[in-house]
Parts: sequence; structure tokens; C-alpha cells
Amino acid sequence: MLEHLRQQDPELAGYIQEELKRQRENIELIPSENFVSVPVLEALGSICTNKYSEGYPGKRYYGGNEWIDKIEQLAIDRAKQIFGAEHVNVQPLSGAPANLAAYSALLKPGDTVLGMDLSHGGHLTHGHPVTLSAKIYNFVRYKTAPDGTIDYDNLRAMALEHKPKLILAGYSAYSRDLDYKKFQAIADEVGAITMADVAHVAGLIAGGEFNNPVPIFDVVTTTTHKTLRGPRGGMIMCKEKYAQAINKAVFPGLQGGPHDHQIAALAVALGEALKPEFKDYARQVKKNAKVLCNKLQAAGMKIMFGTTENHLVLADVTPLGIAGKIAQTVLDEVKITLNMNMIPDDSRKPTDPSGIRLGSAPTTTRGMKEPEMEVIADLIVKTLKNHDNAAVKAEIKQQVLALTAKFPLYPELG
Repeated sequence: MLEHLRQQDPELAGYIQEELKRQRENIELIPSENFVSVPVLEALGSICTNKYSEGYPGKRYYGGNEWIDKIEQLAIDRAKQIFGAEHVNVQPLSGAPANLAAYSALLKPGDTVLGMDLSHGGHLTHGHPVTLSAKIYNFVRYKTAPDGTIDYDNLRAMALEHKPKLILAGYSAYSRDLDYKKFQAIADEVGAITMADVAHVAGLIAGGEFNNPVPIFDVVTTTTHKTLRGPRGGMIMCKEKYAQAINKAVFPGLQGGPHDHQIAALAVALGEALKPEFKDYARQVKKNAKVLCNKLQAAGMKIMFGTTENHLVLADVTPLGIAGKIAQTVLDEVKITLNMNMIPDDSRKPTDPSGIRLGSAPTTTRGMKEPEMEVIADLIVKTLKNHDNAAVKAEIKQQVLALTAKFPLYPELG
């Protein structure tokens, strides 16, 4: 691995090698992360990065795109097959640009969007005031009910009151599934367009383990690098009636030439998602998350939204006498990687919130199952309860190293 880079730029090669070592040795639990396959890495590092291909397959502004056209069309066709989409755009550079492109295609400045509140699991791009989209459009945000579910009666009442042009479903820190038919029925009643952001759960949808909004909703956006286990990127799926507007919003509206190496790697990942083994992976992701959830709850943490139905667990750690920032820091010290996170209506600051967010996809990709997740949960709890005990943390770190050594990561890379 990196033989040419080592010769030309040993400093950078050293940093990359150390990052590989970190990934191999750590228990990765950040819900936004995963480990792609070596074929995905090969496509991502391929000569496709050399080509410029503004436009779309068969309609490029530059010559020499006959093979790039085939690569992009392959990714499109595979996405259509997996999700049941009428139209797919695979050019967005990531999830936030995909969402902005969708807004641009569907809305006019000042239009109202009804989306999920960030503190209740939504995403920054769903209307948080710090984002560009919130400066262009009028976002109204709904919250979860006390039992952790979406209150669809309240959602309907808000839709009737605010008459949104767009109703947005989706999240980045919510651990339940959604009833997309109820969203659609509310949208039909008020004449709104429906949009879902499935960035976190696209892999579970692809594996048949989660509700699929694509055949129901007008537009669905996603990232490609979380549970879908592809390269970092974005994708927009929509009804045919919105295809031209979506394409124009992506290019030339917001982007120039697509990243062809990224699209090639996405085609690889989508090919993997069509294999039977991917269904086994998606099923195990849910099982592993449930074990994490139950063990952390039994240890005294408060689980947000009551439980998990996907890959994600959002937990309030303050009952253990610790807050999210310290929890993230001390777990880093023992090679367990997750992220601090706000909980619904958190009384603490975003830079030092009450909660932590965990995901089971990376450990599942490495081959870990329920027994390992029980061990991981115990190690998390022990670390947090002994966050100021250096000797205990040193012992836990060795246990983490022993566990990750049993599940080798990228042995092909040397």
C-alpha cells in the first residue's frame, strides 16, 4: 500500500498509514461512518479522477466521455433497481449539496418547509438557522412526541396551519423508522411536495430492513457513505416529473463537473448492495444496534426516543454523572470512537451536550455480532464510570485492542 506515495511524499504517506492503523485498532461507532470494500477504494483511487464530464450521460459538454457515460449510467441503473426509483442523479458531491439542490429545484425563495427539529434528531440542512438554506427558505420545525415517535396528528395540524410548499422527512440522530404513507397523506391534504432525506438509513432500505420512501415520495436524497457503505457522496432520487428540475439544479445550478471517480466507486457499492450478503449485513446492523441500546439502557443511560429501530442509538449520559463532551473524549482515549450529541430539548450547549450518538454499521461491517456488541457496551459503561481512573482506562484500551485484532480490517492493504 502507498508504495509510490511513500517515495514521493513520505510525510503524507505516514499520516495515511497512521490513520489506517487508527481505524484498524479502534472500535468505530460514529453513525455517519462505515468501512468501504477494497474494490470501492480501488475505483475511488482510479484514473476516472482525470476526466471532466460536465453534463449527463449522452449529453456532455466535453468530448471523450464514452466510458464515463457507461460508468455513470451503471450507477444510475443500479440505484433504480435497488430503490425502485423513476429517476436518479448520482452527481451530488455529498448530502448537504444534494439537499440544497433539491430545495433549489422544488422551491422559490421564501417558500415554507416543514422539517424535523435538529434537537429532536433532524439535520442541519433541514432548516437550522446557521445554514444557507434557512436564509433562503422559511423552515418550520416539528418535534417528536414524549414517547419518541412522530406525532402525525400534530404534524398534520402544523401543515394545515403553515401550508408548507414542502414537507420533509428524515433525520441524522433519530433512532426510529418513519411512516412515509402518513407523511404523504398529510402532504396531499395541503398540496405539498414530499421530500425524504434517508442519508443515515439508505443501506437499511437497500437491504430490505427499513421502510422505503422512494416509491411514495416525490423526491428522496441520500448520502452514499453511511449504512449504504459507498464512497463519500450524495444521490437524489425522484419521480420522473421532477427529473429535469433536479438535474438542472445539480448541474449547472450548483455544481460543475461531477467527480467521476466517486461515481465509479458508488457504482461498485451499489453492485455490492444488490448481493444477498448485503441483506445479511443490513439485518445484523439492526440486531447489533438493539444490543447496544439495551445494554446501555440497563446500565443507567437514558435512551432517547425509547429504543432503536435502525443503526443508531442516542443516549443521555448525564445519569452517569458525566456529559457528552467528556464522554467522547475519554472514550477516544481508550480507542472507542463516537460523537457527543444534543438530546431533545437539551439544556446544555451544543459544544458540551448531554448525549452521545452511536452507530452499529462499522462494527457490523467488520464482522462483529451480538456478543461483541455486549462487550463493547460494557466497555463504554466501564470507561464512563471510571473516566478519571487512568489505570482502569489503560486496561480497557488493551481490551479494545484485543477485540479489534480479532476482526482484521483491510488485510489486503498490508
